[in-house]
Amino acid sequence: MTDQDRAESALRAHVTSVKEDLMTGVSFMIPFVTIGGIFLAVAYAIGDTQAVFGNTGSAGWFLAQIGVAGLTIMVPILGGYIAYAIADRPGLAPGFLLAYILQQGNVVAEAATVIGISGGEAGAGYLGAIVAGLLAGYVARFFKNLDVPEFIQPMMPVLLIPVATMAVLTPIMLFVLGVPVALANEALTSFLQSMQGGQAIVVGLILGGMMAFDMGGPVNKVAYVFATGLITEEIYAPMAAVMIGGMIPPIGLALSNFIAPHKYAAEMYENGKSGIVLGLSFITEGAIPYAAADPLRVIPAIVAGSAVGGATSMALGVTMPAPHGGIFVVLLSNQPLAFIGSILLGSLVTAVIATVIKPDFEDRVDTGKETTSAQPTND
Repeated sequence: MTDQDRAESALRAHVTSVKEDLMTGVSFMIPFVTIGGIFLAVAYAIGDTQAVFGNTGSAGWFLAQIGVAGLTIMVPILGGYIAYAIADRPGLAPGFLLAYILQQGNVVAEAATVIGISGGEAGAGYLGAIVAGLLAGYVARFFKNLDVPEFIQPMMPVLLIPVATMAVLTPIMLFVLGVPVALANEALTSFLQSMQGGQAIVVGLILGGMMAFDMGGPVNKVAYVFATGLITEEIYAPMAAVMIGGMIPPIGLALSNFIAPHKYAAEMYENGKSGIVLGLSFITEGAIPYAAADPLRVIPAIVAGSAVGGATSMALGVTMPAPHGGIFVVLLSNQPLAFIGSILLGSLVTAVIATVIKPDFEDRVDTGKETTSAQPTND
């Protein structure tokens, strides 16, 4: 193996490790997003959206407090558990606290003033939590790997490493990285809140297509994490586009299978039945058996369908405050019928394209191009 090969191998391993660390943080964050989004949506449903926080003591007010708490704490949870994935227990507290500090708009704005920049009042949001979690994890791991005298070792994970990590990173996060990240977060939030017409459609096309492209892989997860993070800013339209885009591939391919069974292997018919259930449950991996058997035709079909579904959702202003649940949380959307309609439209696009471009199954067998596939796995 050459030096270049070793370097490339090391880089791939590092990228994979970072992705796994991020997904660990996301997996711990999702229950907080779910609780926050659902309780806040229910609060708005039973009370006036503008007055629910002012109607102290009402059922909507109490539900809104739970919702806000969930969406507020999810950002530090993301940072804390990214650091935890990297450095284990010593990284948890620094990652949590740094992400929490960067979420406080008044602190970030004051730091911006100190360095002569205006802005940052909205805090660094989930983008800041990702940066804080990664840095806290790597610094804590560095301290954790130091060779120290044996009598000091018991104090390292609970005292020395967390305190040293915070001491090193707090000025860096506040005065070097925190302000630019906060400004970037403000710009992104402002853009997404002001999206209209063509801008919204383009965002929906991209997010929907990303969800279908690798059916639960890295590209899918990037779109999902992006939309989930925006829930903290009470921007719910991208989450609807992402959920719709993730539901369409199994449903669309199942419809194609039912419409034209002669274009699929006989055993795929049972996959189609389960694919409907998996798709409705927002488990995009239900499309994997079809993609594994015929990727060059299936992947373009599902990307097109999901892109259309996501774009339709964004164009209609459909929202979804819950990060998971599929059809089972449809009533939390501001437009349940439009949510369902976007799924149906995208699924029909996938079904039509797949049915038109796929040859009969026997033709593929004759040319030796058909392969078998594994059963789908859940998220």
